[in-house]
Amino acid sequence: MLEGLSRPLKELSPKYFYDARGSELFERITALDEYYQTRTERALLEQWIPQWVADGRPATLVELGAGSASKSRIVLDAMEERGTGKLYVPVDVSGDFLHETAARLREEYETLLVEPRVADMTEPIDLPHDLPRPAWYALLGSTLGNFDRGQSVHLLRRVAGRMREGDAFLLGVDQRPGPRKTVARLEAAYNDAAGVTASFNLNVLRVLNRALGSNFDVEAFRHRADWCEEEGRIEMHLLSLRDQVVHFPGGMDIRFAEGESIRTEISCKYDRTAVDELLEAGGLRVERWAEDEEALFALMLAAR
Repeated sequence: MLEGLSRPLKELSPKYFYDARGSELFERITALDEYYQTRTERALLEQWIPQWVADGRPATLVELGAGSASKSRIVLDAMEERGTGKLYVPVDVSGDFLHETAARLREEYETLLVEPRVADMTEPIDLPHDLPRPAWYALLGSTLGNFDRGQSVHLLRRVAGRMREGDAFLLGVDQRPGPRKTVARLEAAYNDAAGVTASFNLNVLRVLNRALGSNFDVEAFRHRADWCEEEGRIEMHLLSLRDQVVHFPGGMDIRFAEGESIRTEISCKYDRTAVDELLEAGGLRVERWAEDEEALFALMLAAR
């Protein structure tokens, strides 16, 4: 964490967003008018998952970055309807939030075994042995876009390495701006009028203060998110509003000049060609692809 703040371009991993408050704020973001991603992905799931589950008959769903599992329920409902669902393994870094989600799911799905894993998806995950097969692995919400290419390929290779014949990887990705999707619409999704995304971004400083004993003044930073055409991604930053020094236990100081920023998140956007190339590098291939009429978002099933 401190290593990233010590670089010439200061940055933090987005995993530090997700304490209990951060997870709750993100759930609020997904319900915003500007945030088309969640409702578009949900519509695609509702349209395609019943048939995909009927064809693939998954017995296990392992979801990376599960959060509240609100969209996963569409998959779990289809598995229950087909009588194939045996095990759900939600994986998330926010332990309290994850266990609350797991408790609710056990009440909703009486015959489904729910085994949560508190873990960072970028690290090896201790999954249950002998998963009922076929197993589906899921990474929804365009979470893959939060990693650069090297990190994405590494994650995909680890998923592919766990997959067996008949398994599948369910992936949602946010699409690049194009003829039907403007940059303005994309940027608005990260700069909502109510300021919920700004609160979510700034909350990471509270997480650092609590976890590391630092003394970030949250009021001395401002949220900013912009489309970077060259990199094909949204970049989210926290801008320092003045010259300041942040103190950490042990005598370490991090200096900020006025206007200097911490990059807190990237959110890469893809077209079909970019997805195919990325999955191929990760040892996977797209078997089924679905997108909405405006080409805002895409949902796919991939295999080894």
